Amino acid sequence: MKRIIIASSFVLFGLFAMPGTARADGCYLCGSGSSEACKNYCRYSGSDTFENRKICQARGCKVSGTSSCPTAVNYKVCFTPVQRDVVPAAWLR
Repeated sequence: MKRIIIASSFVLFGLFAMPGTARADGCYLCGSGSSEACKNYCRYSGSDTFENRKICQARGCKVSGTSSCPTAVNYKVCFTPVQRDVVPAAWLR
């Protein structure tokens, strides 16, 4: 019984200690003339791509650069849709 408890504690510790998948989110700086919803920043998920820039521009952000996203509540930040990771079927075997 003692072995079972020790083994299960190692398994649970291993599940919680494993690092999760890191997502690199960033923000575009929205310059003057941007819409009210995207007054300061536009958050994107993944990497800085042309597609993410076009989505932010469609939301009213006049992209003037990149930055890390603010954590303060007094900034206006609009979002791009979250991109889902695609897992090839061969990896599931």
